[in-house]
Parts: sequence; C-alpha cells; structure tokens
Amino acid sequence: MTGRARGRARGRARGTAAESSSRPGEAPSEQPPPQPQVVPQSDNGGPPPASGRASYRGGAREARPGMAGGEGMKAPADEMARLAIGGGDQRERRRPRFEEPHTRPAHVTDKQGTSGQQFPVLSNYFGLEQTPDWHLYQYRVDFAPDIDSKKLRIALLCSHEELLGKTKAFDGMTLILPKKLQDPVTEVYSVRQYDNTKVQVTIKLTNELPASSPQCIQVYNIIFRRVLSMIEMKQIGRNYYNPSLAVEIPQHKLKVMPGFITSILQYENSVLLNCDVSHKIMRSDTVLDIMYDMYGRSGDRFYDDCTKKLVGQIILTRYNNKTYRVDDIDWEKKPHSTFKLRDGSEISYKDYYQKSYGIEVTDGEQPLLASKPSAKDRRRGVTDNLYFLPELCTLTGLSDEARADFTVMKDVAVHTRVAPSARENTLTAFIAQINRNEKVRAEMGGWGLRFSDSLVSLNARIMPQEKLYQKGSELQYKQEDADWSRDMRGKQLITSVNLEDWIIIFTRRITGQAQDLVQTLSRVGPPMGMRINAPRPIELNDDRNDSYLGALRQNLASSTQLAMCIVPTNKKDRYDAIKKFTCVDHPVPSQVVVSRTLSKKQMLMSVATKIAIQLNCKLGGEVWAVDIPLKNLMVVGIDTYHDSAKKGQSVVGFVASMNQKLTRYYSRVSFQSTHQELVDRIQISYKGALEKYHEVNGCLPERIIVYRDGVGDGQLLSVAEHELPQMLDAFKKAGGQNYSPKVGVIIVKKRINSRFFARVGRNLSNPPPGTVIDSVVTKPEWYDFFLVSQSVRQGTVTPTHYNIIHDTTGLKPDHMQRLTYKLTHLYYNWPGTIRVPAPCQYAHKLAFLVGQSIHKDPAIELADRLYFL
Repeated sequence: MTGRARGRARGRARGTAAESSSRPGEAPSEQPPPQPQVVPQSDNGGPPPASGRASYRGGAREARPGMAGGEGMKAPADEMARLAIGGGDQRERRRPRFEEPHTRPAHVTDKQGTSGQQFPVLSNYFGLEQTPDWHLYQYRVDFAPDIDSKKLRIALLCSHEELLGKTKAFDGMTLILPKKLQDPVTEVYSVRQYDNTKVQVTIKLTNELPASSPQCIQVYNIIFRRVLSMIEMKQIGRNYYNPSLAVEIPQHKLKVMPGFITSILQYENSVLLNCDVSHKIMRSDTVLDIMYDMYGRSGDRFYDDCTKKLVGQIILTRYNNKTYRVDDIDWEKKPHSTFKLRDGSEISYKDYYQKSYGIEVTDGEQPLLASKPSAKDRRRGVTDNLYFLPELCTLTGLSDEARADFTVMKDVAVHTRVAPSARENTLTAFIAQINRNEKVRAEMGGWGLRFSDSLVSLNARIMPQEKLYQKGSELQYKQEDADWSRDMRGKQLITSVNLEDWIIIFTRRITGQAQDLVQTLSRVGPPMGMRINAPRPIELNDDRNDSYLGALRQNLASSTQLAMCIVPTNKKDRYDAIKKFTCVDHPVPSQVVVSRTLSKKQMLMSVATKIAIQLNCKLGGEVWAVDIPLKNLMVVGIDTYHDSAKKGQSVVGFVASMNQKLTRYYSRVSFQSTHQELVDRIQISYKGALEKYHEVNGCLPERIIVYRDGVGDGQLLSVAEHELPQMLDAFKKAGGQNYSPKVGVIIVKKRINSRFFARVGRNLSNPPPGTVIDSVVTKPEWYDFFLVSQSVRQGTVTPTHYNIIHDTTGLKPDHMQRLTYKLTHLYYNWPGTIRVPAPCQYAHKLAFLVGQSIHKDPAIELADRLYFL
C-alpha cells in the first residue's frame, strides 16, 4: 500500500461509526453511491476469461468464465502447450526466461576470493541428478495440411505414443524428447477426427540439448510444476502451497498457509533446485464479511471507506486459488448481472458459479470487484475488466494496520519465522516426499531425472573483523553480534558539530517531555564531543499542521542550524508537511520526534543519545569509521522508490562519498517516469557529485564504484545494455573528455531466495556476519557473490547478492568483497552492520523521504548533509 493509502488508513481509524441495518450493495436512503472512477466499465466484461491473468501463471484447469459452457476435456499435453519450449513464432521470440544475461567482465577468469577462514555451510539447494550422458532432443514438427489449432496439433502428435513414448513435451511446434528417434526425419500420419482428413506429421531433429541449455532448464521447471501438482500442492500466484496444512490465527481473522518458492537453474558447475519455505498470509473471512463489518461502522461513509480499504489490495479467489488486484468496486453490477460467454450466449454471475463450481451465492445485492486486465492479458486480446464476487474472495497479505500491531506480528511470526534447523527439516522432508511418491518417480524417471536427498554443502569464508574507530579510540565489539552500541558510550564522535542555534516546537500538553529531552540532550552531547546549547522553545496551543508550519515560518532565521518538532502522534500528513517545508521551502535540517518515544523516563538517556547522533549527522558530522586503504575513491549508492503521489513515477536516490573515509556524502534525487532510462535524468547528479568532490579534495576520484540497488528481476539486461554505457558517458561529460576513472558497477539484490546454514554441533545456525559465498551456487555467466553482513537473532538470515557487471578498477575479488563488507558498517542510523552497503541504504532513505513525503527536489543547500536520516 502506498504512503498516501497509509495516511488514508490512519484517517479511517480516527473516524466515527454509524449504525445501519442495510447490507453492502444497498444504497443508503440519503446518499447515492459514488461513481466508479478508477476503471472504465465494460458492458460485457465477465469473470476472468481463459486468456486472463490466471492462464499465464499455469492456467485454471476447471471451467473458466468466458469459455462457452466452460466444459470439455483437456488435451493430454495441455500444460505443455501453454509454454513455448522451442522456437515458436520467430517474430515473438524474446530472451528465454531461464537464460540470464551474460554480464561477467571478460577479464575475470577467477571470481573467488581467498582471504578469511573457510568453513562448511549448507544451502537451500538440491542437486538434480541425471542419467549418464544425459541429453534432450529437440524436434520441429510440421503438419500437412497446415493445422492452426495448437490443441489439435497436440492431439494429432500424441496419437503416436508407440513411436514417441509417454514422456514428451510439445508446445504445438517444438517437440522435446528424452530419447533420440531412429531417423533424423520421421514422417507419420494421423487422421483428423471431425472430417477424417489424413494429416502428414513430419518430425525433424533440430538440436541435441545439453543439461545446461536454457531449453532444458525450462523443461525442468515445467516438469517440476507437474511434480508439485502430483503431491497435492496448489499454485497461488507464482508459488505453491498446501491448503490442507493451513494454520488459523482466529483472534486476528488470519490464516497462514505453508508452501515453497522453487526454481531450477544452471549454477557454477551443475543444475540445482533452489527451494525455500514460503508462507501465504490470508484473511480467514471473505471480502464480503469485511464489507459487512465496515458498513456497521462507517454508515454514510461506507462507499468511500470501502473503496479506500479494498482498491489496491490483492484478493484470492477461493474456488481456484488465483490472485488479482482490485482496481475498482462496481456498485451497479450484482450477482444477477450477466456477461457473455464465448459462444455469444449470456449467463449471470450467480448461475455461472453454480454451474461451473457448484457454489450457491448467498447475497444477491453484493457489488462486484473489478480488476483491470494486465499488460499480458491485453497482449492476449483481453480488454474488458474482470469481475469477482466479494463473497468468493479473500484478502491476501497483511494490512498496514496489522503490520503496525505488535501483537498481530508476534502471533504471525510464530508460524512464519523459521530457524535454520527447522528450515532444513522442512526442506529435506519436502524433497523426501517428492522422491518417494510413485507418480513423481514415474514422471521423473521417464526423463531420466532425480533430486538428491540432501542439501548442497559448500565452503564459505568469514572475512576478518573490521576495526571501527571513534575520535582517539577503537571500538570493541564481537563480530558475531555486529553491535557496538555499548562501547560507544562516553566516546567522542569522529567529527562532532556543536548545536548552538536551534528551535524546538511542541504542543502545550507535552511541554514537560520537551523540557526533559532538551536537558538530557545537553548531558549526552559533551561526552560525544558535541556541545548542545538550549534551543528557542516554541509552544503551540494545538497540533494542527498549520500551527507547526506557522511556527517554523515565523521562527526560522538564516542562522538557525536545526528545527526540531515534537509531535503527539505519528500523523503522516503532518510529518509530510514539516519535511516538505524544511527540505524545500526553507531548507534547514529537521528532526521530528513522536512524544511516545519520550514517555519512558528510564529510556530517555538512550533515546536522547540516538537523537544526538542523528542531529550530528544532519549537521554534517561523522560518528565512526573503518579503515579504507584505497585512495581517491568515490563510492556511489543508487536506489529507487515509487512516488506515492504520482502514478508511474519513481524517485531515484543518489548518494556519493566525498572523503577518503567514505563517511561524508553528497546527495541528489531525480524523477524517472515509466519506460524512461534512469541515466537520462541522473547525469546532473553525477556532475554535481564530481564537482563537489573536486571542491573538497582538489582532484577528481581515480576510482568510482557504483552500488546499484532497486534492479528488479528482468531488468538486469536493460541496466547492462542501456544504463551502464550512459553512466560511463556521464562521467566523461561531468569530468571532461580527458577524465577516465576506473569504474566498478555492482548490482545489489536483497530479495533473493538463497539461504545458508552453519553447523554448530548437531544443530544449524545462521552464518556469522562477514560470511561470503562465491562458488557452487553462484552463476557462471556472472561475477557475483553472496554476503551475510548482518546479525539475526530470530529466524533465518537472508544474505545479499552482489553482481559486478562492469569492472575496470583493477581490484581483486577479495578487495571487492572486503570493501562491500566494510561499507555495511558505516550506516549511522544503526550501531551495527546492515544488509547492504551504507551508500545504498542512504540512497534508499533519501528516495523514500522524497517519494513518501516531499514529492519534489530537495533544496541543493542540504545536499552535503545526511538530512534524510
């Protein structure tokens, strides 16, 4: 949910409820329903048709709306027919889904590091075992006379089982077999049943596929989806779950369904199955139940509240486990409304669900949920909205209100937070279930395949512990804890900034808390080398947004170093207004403190210390540092965040280091529209960063290493082929034609499914911070590695994946890995290591602030300070 939606959600929570006995869908007597605005309505739009969103995720096997009658037998190879496994129509060919772009720099022959101590780890991968000299054989199949229908082609070919065998994959044009036919070209004949026409079928060998080819990888994944169906797993979205093992959390009306995220890909030396535990969180009540509850509380605001609550949510259809996004609520359509079937006949939604699924609809007055066709739906010819009955749908995921509720998250975590030992047990039990199933063994045996019984074991390395410094002293901490907050007490910051002229704004009823904070700040500052003078206090009579803005407008002067606002509640629109004023209209570092954090006297010293550190950073100071042996180095962090106020626009956060210790930064943002190249707008950021670096250091950086976060699946090729050349060109434009720095570009990926487990006695634990993995489960076409940099006390740690797509720095793999680990120590909002290098996290914080609250370019006067912390 967007920030704006979160704000609306908070507003709803403050609203009052009115009583009424009407049901959802019945217009109240005094207020007409609002006109739907999000999605244009269609007269004949029905529930999802055969070519809709469900089909490209694996396809609905039961009768589907939009198909005449919705009945009929499925062709034997229907599942294969849905996926193109060969050439297909050459005009529509794209890069195969399982073929990764080759981004490994040509000069990198060995990407493994050597520093640190080796130790064994297990990973959540299983080997895919094959018979000796295993190959697949690819054939082109032609029909004379030509046959247009893919299903008819499949039926005609499948009639020759004695020649081809039971095990095969055919998409209507390309045939994949685990055995080689006797002749390179084979001609057979089939009879078209409806007119007895004799059809010549020509089967021509076109390729012998090794186990690592993209076509084979695709066939493995198709086979594995069949396997999951054989063990009663159900596909929901992209993953598979076991509804029979769902756990109810009745006190929160939630249900947790266990399942697995799986993929089979080529790794360094072998094909492996990556498998991780997943959980689908759903409401146990229906969308209609939620609407009933809202009507009882909302009264006249029901239509507006319902739209705010449901539009943008993801629903699960209970009758076939498919997921869709709610784009609108059509209050005019009811279960008795009709839509057209493919044969032109009309049927009501109520009759359709009774006929196709045996479901009796109980509320005839409920409105329908509308979902826009996706881009892929539109390519398949689907243009009308898809409609769903709230009674037959449930919400998936957790609402923002639930995520903010500590009790809810604690109860959910009992089922979703899985420790390493339990994770290993679950994964090995899953693979054992697969290997023991007779149907699975027959299916995979026909292809000459089998999964290994145990997790893949490999060697990892733990890098040396980094030395951290504050002014005149070295911080002492344990690497496995990755937490140095205790040793920071009483030690001076590397660079401290005195706070001499500042204002503090608060409401009258929290005057005492404001005074306590000021007094405590004055005490915690000096031991850190930071003098904090008494501020100019501004007391407000109320907590309206205009009151805070008016106080800022009247009291900020050119000499003011910082503005602090203590607010009674975490109200988003007030926070946004304060940040927009202090970051754009009147640029000055600002700090917003919620009074609740000051309410516990025993915690005030700790809270004040953290606030003082933040204030020091926002004023341009530095807190701690690590050894950085490289000279004249600039490190850049880039991340993106969707702008909550402007659809189709993203905010690009850009942060670049300005000193040798990599502790001072220059920051800019740019706005990127959908389908627009990132570097079209970011050249200004590079130019500003290089000019500022030259101003600070008297020279331009010799090396520039860019950590690029925010690159989603499928975007790597675009970054490598389009963004990278423009980025390199931007350096020349910014630094001059004779400027040619040594450049490294590293893609940072946090959302991954790889997990690693260290053996501790008989049990498994999370690997310690500093663990690097650069073999076995990395990709041969990439210069990549995994790094576990953070400490996790509950559940299983998620490593971060780094892929170096360009490298002229002259640094060895050890140097790249070590530098990356060092940078995870330098994020000043946390006294410990974090998941990504500090420049990436700073870029994220900047993009988040602008995308959530400011929606404009922050003032350039703040660019050399960490004002966004």
